[in-house]
Amino acid sequence: MWFFVRDPVRDFPFELSPEPAEGSPPGPWALHRGRKKATGSPVSIFVYDVKPGAEEQTQVAKAAFKRLKTLRHPNILAYIDGLETDKCLHAVTEAVTPLGVYLKTRAEAGGPKELELSWGLHQIVKALSFLVNDCSLIHNNVCMAAVFVDRAGEWKLGGLDYMYSAQGNGGAPPCKGIPELEQYDPPELADSSGRAAREKWSADMWRLGCLIWEVFNGPLPRAAALRNPGKIPKSLVPHYCELVGANPKMRPNPARFLQNCRAPGGFMNNRFVETNLFLEEIQIKEPAEKQKFFQELSKSLDSFPEDFCRHKVLPQLLTAFEFGNAGAVVLTPLFKVGKFLSAEEYQQKIIPVVVKMFSSTDRAMRIRLLQQMEQFIQYLDEPTVNTQIFPHVVHGFLDTNPAIREQTVKSMLLLAPKLNEANLNVELMKHFARLQAKDEQGPIRCNTTVCLGKIGSYLSASTRHRVLTSAFSRATKDPFAPSRVAGVLGFAATHNLYSMNDCAHKILPVLCGLTVDPEKSVRDQAFKAIRSFLSKLESVSEDPTQLAEVEKDVHAASSPGMGGAAASWAGWAVTGVSSLTSKLIRAHPTVAPGEPNVSQRPTPEGLPAPAPTPAPPTPTASGHWEAQEEGKDTAEDSSPADRWDDEDWGSLEEAESVLAQQDNWSTAGQASRAGQTSNPDHKSPESEWSSWEAEGSWEQGWQEPRPQEPPPEGTQLASEYNWGGPEPSDKGDPFADLLARREAGTQPRPDSWGDDNWDGLETESRQVRAELARKKREERRREMEAKRAEKKAAKGPMKLGTRKLD
Repeated sequence: MWFFVRDPVRDFPFELSPEPAEGSPPGPWALHRGRKKATGSPVSIFVYDVKPGAEEQTQVAKAAFKRLKTLRHPNILAYIDGLETDKCLHAVTEAVTPLGVYLKTRAEAGGPKELELSWGLHQIVKALSFLVNDCSLIHNNVCMAAVFVDRAGEWKLGGLDYMYSAQGNGGAPPCKGIPELEQYDPPELADSSGRAAREKWSADMWRLGCLIWEVFNGPLPRAAALRNPGKIPKSLVPHYCELVGANPKMRPNPARFLQNCRAPGGFMNNRFVETNLFLEEIQIKEPAEKQKFFQELSKSLDSFPEDFCRHKVLPQLLTAFEFGNAGAVVLTPLFKVGKFLSAEEYQQKIIPVVVKMFSSTDRAMRIRLLQQMEQFIQYLDEPTVNTQIFPHVVHGFLDTNPAIREQTVKSMLLLAPKLNEANLNVELMKHFARLQAKDEQGPIRCNTTVCLGKIGSYLSASTRHRVLTSAFSRATKDPFAPSRVAGVLGFAATHNLYSMNDCAHKILPVLCGLTVDPEKSVRDQAFKAIRSFLSKLESVSEDPTQLAEVEKDVHAASSPGMGGAAASWAGWAVTGVSSLTSKLIRAHPTVAPGEPNVSQRPTPEGLPAPAPTPAPPTPTASGHWEAQEEGKDTAEDSSPADRWDDEDWGSLEEAESVLAQQDNWSTAGQASRAGQTSNPDHKSPESEWSSWEAEGSWEQGWQEPRPQEPPPEGTQLASEYNWGGPEPSDKGDPFADLLARREAGTQPRPDSWGDDNWDGLETESRQVRAELARKKREERRREMEAKRAEKKAAKGPMKLGTRKLD
């Protein structure tokens, strides 16, 4: 009969390296790197081989094995698993590196910071305090070889081989018999008489002083070297001297040593130690304390070690978002820590959280996600963007908060390259058409035009042909001057996407009409664009063989690189528009006086209400924009301004208090509109934007503004400005009568760009309805007054406190 004997070493669920790791501590144990067979996660394995004739050393190893299994503390080496046979002992712990090897590696990389060392020593002292004060145990082996560092930079106390009870019931302290370890023994142990008075912690605190000396100065050559502090920081020297004092009675308890070092100005009184202490107790902190901590954390992360941020701060941030309702405050430190991760780690740890955040109803979180999208967009794949991100982001186009609408528009610049055909060419264009036509905020309409010009190369050929010309033409009729500039520069930035016929019959007539615009900035950009398109037409006229080369991008498929041929035009186009928009938003957050009569949105609390009636830009605005453009035009003339990606979008962001008051993203009105938008079969007030040919599509232009009211007293007219001449002229401004011509309302020719009815029948019908409602209210008021008078006459006067009897 055969018997099969199982080999416990072979069945051990951990695999260890054949050779000991670098820096293996002196003593019976050898440190090996290992991994768990099932998961491949790294571990450290301490191995002791039982040798004949070394019974005493084997007993010490077995006692250390038992202590490691039973002692549990955050600052003591964590036991995972073990194996005990007649031939060997295997103790599996968390993956760690000996402190000596860690400090050597950090020194090669520039040396460890005092912040790291202060927290590491804090952890070792805290472990000693736990052993002495809570467990009545003497470690008896505190030195560099007994300290290990995990992947987060946390220091762990190990080397439990020679530990004994402080109460004396465990017998005499174990004999070390290793010179490398005995050099850390305090001088009073050499006194065989034992008459020196000492505390139970005195010997360990002496060894702690030796450890501090080695951390800052390197290996300890002899005990006499402790008299010279060397490189020990000045704030730590007084407390270090207490540890290595000749009188063991005067050495402080570990708890008091921590208290002294944490005093104001102490070595362990710094932001890094405070952050770690807060993270250790974060589960019992109040929500307000957590909010304040995460808000201030981002400022300190730059000075913290990278390993600490990756392996300690990041898990706490993820936990705080998942279970602690931390909200938007975790976003900034989360993305800051994300920079330390590899692409694979980012996909595993950050992206799932980001995707979940986009479905949040917290407005503050949504707007911060949009603002910081540039930091994580490269890690998002196309299916995730189209199915999990974009459906939530588009709700921002319908939000009543202008800041969210603006950030949503700007985020499309980053999302467009990853959107599919339906989302980019249908859904997004539908929202852009509505924003450009009906949004009451002029800067948002302007930025919508800018964004459309930048993503034009990603659109399909049919969408470009149907949308771009109509959209930019409509922008040139916007009463808001920067939007007109954006329309001109949009034409210039996408000039390679138009056929020669479109340039001649559709674009140039629109641009020529802007050469007499009241705003000088509009006229300047119009002349630049006209010269560009004319030069293209002229070159093709001179050499018709160039037609195919010039129109190669017109019918080409969407490609991010198609706009490269217009680099110089794109530079001045976008930079000019965005700088104007930025200035306007910061200086005039309210709606411009020349806003069209569009459907009014509910104005969020804390934001200025839009202007109730439309009016063209006042002459004062003309002078204001001219003054702002003088410096910019000079810079553009001196440089081609090839800066397509350097634009400043401006901002409509509000104070945090405003966002806090509007923390409910899904209001009743928004929910209904969002549902109508997501259901293409449902007809709603917004369904008129469902096709480009419907009312409100790109082909529908802006309403012509009403005749403006007389300007306030002291306001300069456009004709009174010097439009760039060397000195004032008596000939008058050739554009001075432009507004008068507009007010005259001359009938356009049937074949001109004035075919569209810009007067707006909707405005007239609204005025008629308002007048009828006013008359009804007046009639109702008269009827109520008559009834009250009749009732009063019938009853007669009544005295106070009496009751009229029938």
